[in-house]
Amino acid sequence: LNMSNSVMNISEHLSCPLGFGHYNAVDICILETVIIVLLTFLIIAGNLTVIFVFHCAPLLHHYTTSYFIQTMAYADLFVGVSCLVPTLSLLHYSTGVHESLTCQVFGYIISVLKSVSMACLACISVDRYLAITKPLSYNQLVTPCRLRICISLIWIYSCLIFLPSFFGWGKPGYHGDIFEWCATSWLTNAYFTGFIVCLLYAPAAFVICFTYFHIFKICRQHTKEISDRRARFPNHEGDAAGEAGHSPDRRYAMVLFRITSVFYVLWLPYIIYFLLESSRVLENPALSFLTTWLAISNSFCNCVIYSLSNSVFRLGLRRLKHKLWSVPNVF
Repeated sequence: LNMSNSVMNISEHLSCPLGFGHYNAVDICILETVIIVLLTFLIIAGNLTVIFVFHCAPLLHHYTTSYFIQTMAYADLFVGVSCLVPTLSLLHYSTGVHESLTCQVFGYIISVLKSVSMACLACISVDRYLAITKPLSYNQLVTPCRLRICISLIWIYSCLIFLPSFFGWGKPGYHGDIFEWCATSWLTNAYFTGFIVCLLYAPAAFVICFTYFHIFKICRQHTKEISDRRARFPNHEGDAAGEAGHSPDRRYAMVLFRITSVFYVLWLPYIIYFLLESSRVLENPALSFLTTWLAISNSFCNCVIYSLSNSVFRLGLRRLKHKLWSVPNVF
């Protein structure tokens, strides 16, 4: 009797957003558990790999953007670790903390970490913009000290912008509610949503669109000039050398552009739902769950894009595999 009562109490606090209810034999939300456990494993494994590869590939540190890429990898790794909270909740492992506090702290942490990723993507686009538009003064403008200060400011800003959620102003970015308290008692607020959009989403999107538009415009102009010169001077070797020097920057800009594009493609459904829910236009637990965890899946997608698009990263990955395979030979 005590066991059945405890199961009923757990079931009252847990919510299955996809609407399939609890499995008869095992009292858990099967589909939600599979999705969250799989994403948690992929995010943690993928970002640990990225972090280790950066230590195995010194050439990656030649790019100043490596500071931001590593910051994103650590933020995404912490996202994966934080996802253990809803995973344990779905599997009926108590966190030992009151449900409302668990929801608030988890929602705050996830929102801060994704804010760090978004701000890093904006800073990466500015860094590439400066590298292409001001190549002569770039090394004086972008120094390791300034990069560290910028990354520190990103973390501080991200922590501060979501603090009002603790004072009853509204609900931060996490909406894939597993606990019923999160879904029923912690409501979004249109003013807080507007506050987040105006101070985070909109500025980051504007900066990224502005910088990449000009980056590719300059690259296109540069390619056209080289083609024209080649047509006039077919045997001129200087232009070929100039094109060879320009191609790595252009390819690296394309890698970063892919990462940024995938980020916004995965986050756009969530942002739209966030706005609609805050305006009380749409409230759907299944849609809330799917859009939220689709956005969180970006923490794994960054690893995949970077590994597939960057040859230096792939070289570092091969070195990491070689080191791992050679470890048993030591003993």
